[in-house]
Amino acid sequence: MLVYINEDDSEDPHVEAELEGLCEAAGVEPVASIRQRLDRPYKGTYLGKGKVQEVALLAAETGADLVLIDAEISGMQQRNLEEALQKRVVDRTQLILDIFARRARTREGMLQVELAQLSYMMPKLMAVYTKFERQKGGIGMRGPGETKLETDRRMVRDRIARLNEEIEEVGRHRGQQRASRRKHPFPFASIVGYTSAGKSTLMNRMSGTELLADAMPFATLDPTTRKVDLPEGYALFLTDTVGFIRNLPTNLVAAFRSTLEEVVFADFLILLIDASHPAWDLQHGSVLETLEALGAGDKPTILVFNKIDLLDNVARTVMEESMRIWPGSIAMSAHTGEGMDGLIQAIVDQVQSLLGRVVALVPYSESNTIQECYDFGRVLKLEYREDGIYIEAELVHEMRQKFERWPVPAESSQA
Repeated sequence: MLVYINEDDSEDPHVEAELEGLCEAAGVEPVASIRQRLDRPYKGTYLGKGKVQEVALLAAETGADLVLIDAEISGMQQRNLEEALQKRVVDRTQLILDIFARRARTREGMLQVELAQLSYMMPKLMAVYTKFERQKGGIGMRGPGETKLETDRRMVRDRIARLNEEIEEVGRHRGQQRASRRKHPFPFASIVGYTSAGKSTLMNRMSGTELLADAMPFATLDPTTRKVDLPEGYALFLTDTVGFIRNLPTNLVAAFRSTLEEVVFADFLILLIDASHPAWDLQHGSVLETLEALGAGDKPTILVFNKIDLLDNVARTVMEESMRIWPGSIAMSAHTGEGMDGLIQAIVDQVQSLLGRVVALVPYSESNTIQECYDFGRVLKLEYREDGIYIEAELVHEMRQKFERWPVPAESSQA
C-alpha cells in the first residue's frame, strides 16, 4: 500500500508515477494508495492519528502486507507505525536502497550500496531494541537489550569503517584511471539527468557500447567511460552516470561520492531531459539541485531535450517554447537518432572552446610528442625545418603546457 506525502497537488501525477515506477523496479505490487498532505510530520508516527487509522483499515481491506511511505521516516516512527498498522512499514529511502542493491553488479557498486544501507540503518538501531528489557543502574546493571544494542552498534560502526576504507581504495584506483586518461588529454564530458532520461541509450549511440538501457529507475549504477571520436578530428572521453531522482537519499549521495566525482571532474556536462515526461521541469529542477549539492552546478552544460519521437504536437510546442528560454539547447531522440547531428555539433563547439592554439618548434629529439598532437588534439600545420619540427595545433590545457618550453624563435617563425 502506497502512502503519498507531497504538499503540492500539482505534483500528484509525477509523484504517483515515480513511486509506482520505483515499486516496479523493486518487485513490489501496489494494491492501494492514500495521501496525506503535511506541513510537517507528526513526531511519533509521521502521519496524523486519523490517517494512521485510515491506512490500517485500507491495508486490511486490500490485503496489503507492506505499507510504503513516500518519505524518509525515523526508526521510532517506523516502529510506532508497524505497531499501529500490524504491517511491515518501509520508507522511500529503504525502497531506493533495495533497488540499488538489486542493480549493483561491480564490487564498487556493492560496497557503496552496503555502506548506504548501514549508514541508513545505524540511527534506527535504537528503535529496534526498545522492546528489550532494560535495567537502570550503575556498572554491572545493564539490561540485555542495552548490551545487545551496544554490541550491534559497534559491529555496524566497524563494518562502516571497513567499507569506507575499501571504497577509498576503489576511489584511489578510479582517480588513477582518471589521471591516466588526463595524460591523453581529451576533454571530459559526463552525461547527467534524471533516472530513465535516456542517458545509457545516448551513450550507446555515441560510443558504440551496449550498456543496459532500461526504462526502469536506476538501470545504470556503475559509471562507464568511453573515448568518442567526433567530426573534424576532435574527440572526447564520455562518461555515463547514475541517474538522479527527487529527494535522492543523502546516504546514497555520500556512499556514491567516488562514482559521482566523475561529474565533478568533467570539463562539461550533457544534461538530458526526458521531454516526453509530463513533469520534466520538476525532474530538471531535481537534477540541478543535486548538481549544486555535488559542487558541479556551475559546469558548462549542453541542455538536451531527449525522446522527441514520443511527443505529440502540444508537448512539442511546449518544448520549443522552453528551448527559447535556454538558447543553445538541443532537441533529439537518442533512440531513433533524430537531431543527433545538432548534438554532435554542440559537443564539437564545446570541445573547441576547451582547446587552445599552440605554435611550437619541437626538437627532433622530442619528435614523439608530434604523434600525441595527432592522437589527442588537432594538428593545423606541420613543417620539418632544419632547427626542428614546426607545429600549429589545437590542444587542451595539459598538452599546451608541454609545448610552452619550445617557443618558436622570431627568425624561425618568419621562415
